[in-house]
Amino acid sequence: MLHFTRLKAAAILLTALFICLCAVPSFLPEKMVESWPKWAQRHIVLGLDLQGGSHILLEVDAPAVRKEQVQSLLDDVRRVLREARIGYTGLVARGNSVEVRVRESKDVETALAKLRQLSHSVGGIASLRGGGIISGQPSLDINETGGVIRLTPTDPALQQHISQAVEQSIQIVERRVNELGTVEPLIQRQGADRILVQVPGLQDPTRLKQLLGKTAKLDFRLVDMSTTVQQARQSGAPPDSEILPGVKNGESYLIKKAVAVSGADLTDAQPGFDSRTSEPVVNFRFNSSGARRFAQITQENVGRPFAIVLDNQVISAPVIREPILGGSGQISGNFTVQEANDLAILLRAGALPAPLTIIEERTVGPGLGQDSIRKGEIAAYVGSILVILFMLVTYGLFGLFANVAVAINVAMIFGILSLLSATLTLPGIAGIVLTVGIAVDSNVLIYERIREELRAGRTPINAIDAGFSRALATIMDSNITTFIAAAVLFYIGTGPVRGFAVTLGVGILTTVFTAFTLTRLIVAYWVRWWRPRTVPI
Repeated sequence: MLHFTRLKAAAILLTALFICLCAVPSFLPEKMVESWPKWAQRHIVLGLDLQGGSHILLEVDAPAVRKEQVQSLLDDVRRVLREARIGYTGLVARGNSVEVRVRESKDVETALAKLRQLSHSVGGIASLRGGGIISGQPSLDINETGGVIRLTPTDPALQQHISQAVEQSIQIVERRVNELGTVEPLIQRQGADRILVQVPGLQDPTRLKQLLGKTAKLDFRLVDMSTTVQQARQSGAPPDSEILPGVKNGESYLIKKAVAVSGADLTDAQPGFDSRTSEPVVNFRFNSSGARRFAQITQENVGRPFAIVLDNQVISAPVIREPILGGSGQISGNFTVQEANDLAILLRAGALPAPLTIIEERTVGPGLGQDSIRKGEIAAYVGSILVILFMLVTYGLFGLFANVAVAINVAMIFGILSLLSATLTLPGIAGIVLTVGIAVDSNVLIYERIREELRAGRTPINAIDAGFSRALATIMDSNITTFIAAAVLFYIGTGPVRGFAVTLGVGILTTVFTAFTLTRLIVAYWVRWWRPRTVPI
């Protein structure tokens, strides 16, 4: 156990040195590190509780999800009855249900059979996690009275839709926040219909709230020229049109309900400037399907205004001067530079499946974070000093060996966290302090075993060798069980709990390395150079 070849000793020392050097960028000013190669700039990111930032809790708008679910059901009913060539009247959405009257009584049973195919079994693991849905329940309640069929989405189906909306929203919110250029944002689900967003370092959450609060559903629709907006308000808009407000100028527009081209067909959106007017604009590009539809619409409607609608508000309604065949275009609307950039971010990230409501907002100041860092440093210093004194008083020279190994152990923890670009939180600092105790505990087991071997009459070299070899099983058992606990905390925990689990898990790995390689290497060279007749322990 005490024999090390030169190659093995060099490998141990170089590994420890390399990992310790990885921690250096985290303790240097950012301006100094900026000139380094990219691979050498990896550093530890301070969490919300250490550097301050924004904390926002969002909730999915359940009534909006139900409304969209009912509207989708209405479209499905219309499609099914048309495909089955069944005559109907009075197809309407009434409350949370869809009603339709079948013209011929002989077609009622056929209509019921076709419409029941729209219902499916609701359940599964995802639904159970999201909203406690019981497997096997139908997604629709279907009733018939006097030729009127009523279809109502069930509560389990609504919960499933909300759960799916939350999952989709998390991905879209993450893309929007990442576009801001922030570092290590925390975006995760809370409960059945809420999303937690934490952005360290962001002190002004106004722009973030604006980005997260917009559904960003973009449509391209034709303007209805059959009548004016004023006449539509007096006598009612045509059934296939609706009156929508403008974004800025207070003007209203009569817009066709039919979507000519959907924003879902966009592949890219970038801010830019108009070559003629130099005003900020957003340049967009469609996929192949959207490009074909866009080209067809512009070919067939030259000379007509074409509205760009975002979240049921008209951004602009330019007149189609000529067919646009390239699959790309430009959105203008008297934007500022930031408004054009934010719109491009929203379009690139995609539309939210449902509106999100901010139900909690909190800004953590950097002063509070600095106070947390200061108190964490004090706790770490006091704990480390007490541990160092205890080891020196109890084990003398071998206590010094253990203290050197523990110092290298802590440096390696910071090095690995830097390599992972991990987020360090206040509980993470607690995990590092706890690791110091765990690392010393491993050395205590080894040294106490050496003492037992000396009392049993072994020679110093044999006692030291036996101490390391026979303590191995005990130390591995204790560290493995602690590592399992850290892994469970990381898997089921969130936010700061995960930060604690990461630092604890990394600390256990470095502890095993330093206890059985580095400390043993130090003791082995001490034995080789001094050839002791007694062990000062």
